[in-house]
Amino acid sequence: MKLSAPVHRLKRQARLMSRREELPLHAALDRVAAEQGFARWSLLAAKAAGASRASRLLARLEPGELLLIGARPGQGKTLLALELAVEAMRQGRPAAFFTLEYAEREVAGRLRALGVEAAAFAGLFTCDCSDAISADHVMAVLAAAPPGMLAVIDYLQLLDQQRDKPDLMNQIRTLRAFARERGLTLVFIAQIDRSYDPALKPLPDLDDVRLPNPLDLSLFSKACFLNEGEFRLDAIN
Repeated sequence: MKLSAPVHRLKRQARLMSRREELPLHAALDRVAAEQGFARWSLLAAKAAGASRASRLLARLEPGELLLIGARPGQGKTLLALELAVEAMRQGRPAAFFTLEYAEREVAGRLRALGVEAAAFAGLFTCDCSDAISADHVMAVLAAAPPGMLAVIDYLQLLDQQRDKPDLMNQIRTLRAFARERGLTLVFIAQIDRSYDPALKPLPDLDDVRLPNPLDLSLFSKACFLNEGEFRLDAIN
């Protein structure tokens, strides 16, 4: 969807609306976003920044790395992960999206929101919505994956929800070793704890990642955090 004006002009419109109508700025921003066809400002900002942001982020990821993408709901973490997959495929690299959250038609809808049809990347894109997704399942599907492939796991906290699956720590250790051995880039979408308060810090960090089960976050190479259209990439190790 094309915006009626550049983001900085839309933001100025929201500021003027906030003063004129005595609205909180976040409410004015959301109203401006709604006029542009977005449910909230954060989604508009993420969409506007998406392509360049994803290409910059992808350029900083090396084969064998594990990236964590963390944000509260509605902040664009799934769209960013899909943008990374699209950018990889535009470079001729295959990509996969493993999701325990969405149906395949919903993933296709998310891609269309990015202006992309999955069919345009036939042979490069794999969408796996199996209820059996776990480290073993991912490795089985990617058994013949070439070096340089990018795979997204949606999302981290669901990997060990089923009691018959190994604990989360062991799954991430296994996937880390697999990625390094095969030269793959693995991207994990992660939930942020509800206790995160953007009034105290503009972006979440590792301390805010929701961990219902123990996990050593140093197993990840990098972490990307999003909030209200802003994002930051941190090196972990």
